[in-house]
Amino acid sequence: MAGAEHPVDEAPAIQDAPAAPCARSPPPAGRPDDLPPLAPAYDLARRLAALLPGDLDHVFFAESGSVSVEIAMKMAIQFWINRGVSGRSKFVSFLGGYHGDTLATMTICDPEEGMHSLFSGVMPSQHVVALPRDRDSEAALDALLAEKGYEIAALIVEPRIQGAGGMLIHDDEVLRRLRVLADRHEVLLIFDEIFTGFGRTGDLFACQGAGVTPDIITLSKALTGGTLPLSAAVASRRIFEAFWSDDAGAALMHGPTYMANPLACAAAGASLDLFEAGDWKVDVARIELALRRGLEPCRGAAGVVDVRTLGAIGVVEFETAVDAGGLCQQFAELGCWIRPMGKVVYLTPPFVITDAELGRLTAAIQKVLGAPAAAR
Repeated sequence: MAGAEHPVDEAPAIQDAPAAPCARSPPPAGRPDDLPPLAPAYDLARRLAALLPGDLDHVFFAESGSVSVEIAMKMAIQFWINRGVSGRSKFVSFLGGYHGDTLATMTICDPEEGMHSLFSGVMPSQHVVALPRDRDSEAALDALLAEKGYEIAALIVEPRIQGAGGMLIHDDEVLRRLRVLADRHEVLLIFDEIFTGFGRTGDLFACQGAGVTPDIITLSKALTGGTLPLSAAVASRRIFEAFWSDDAGAALMHGPTYMANPLACAAAGASLDLFEAGDWKVDVARIELALRRGLEPCRGAAGVVDVRTLGAIGVVEFETAVDAGGLCQQFAELGCWIRPMGKVVYLTPPFVITDAELGRLTAAIQKVLGAPAAAR
């Protein structure tokens, strides 16, 4: 989120952060004497809880986005088991969705348009349906939950925009409908904010802008800016309390080797320092305007069916899949690294990007895609 070339007077904070746990002062009062290596994780968890809406304040760290979604899925299934409800092990996810590349997360990605069709015959089936964008699709989801709710642990969705599945935008009313339906049929609601979290869509978290608080939220990408592997599944108090027990068997048994490691957590803390010290809302609004102006001329290019922006995300969609390798080469020849994907050419720039750099990127896209000269 801060970008690779943050002002030099602030960037060393992230560079130096991994060494900090080795030289920390004694832990604050109330913590065990042997806790200093874990202090960065405690500090980061506290800060995330303060930023997230509602009572999303119980943080479980992991090392990748896919694993954080797996943890959220395990939380949802075991939540029902711990409450004495059996058989709830299925999930409802949505066409166009993407949630990761591990085996469990592949089951909740779009089975046709996603990247995992080769594995469709060996994975457990889930309920992958249309987002409730209108009355008909809302009624269909309502009917599914009424019929199959006894086997469904949770709904899971990427709020506001489905990322790797095609950069598909939906409005906040969709999220409000999902919350209503989840409550009506007593299933959990998981928001996958690995792509959208930390300002990408214009709000700190997409769920905040929609006024909807999920039961579990997953975070990664911008947490460390990709510099070190780190992710989190954050649960509400209701979820946490189902695991709080004198019975060790009620605990969530998931212990990845590098979870909450002090280096990644310290780097994430330093990244949050930079994020909070900046004026990210102004930056995202500036980027959105530049993307809208710079990409709109592509609407007249051959094969283009849509141009759309949301926060610091700009998308040009084609009718059919693009030649990603060929386009990458053409962009590289213009000095730009742009990665097409499926049917879309898209930009998700860091918030530190300048207007001149944005102009260079959008000009390259216009040229390579053949935007009409009159529209540029």
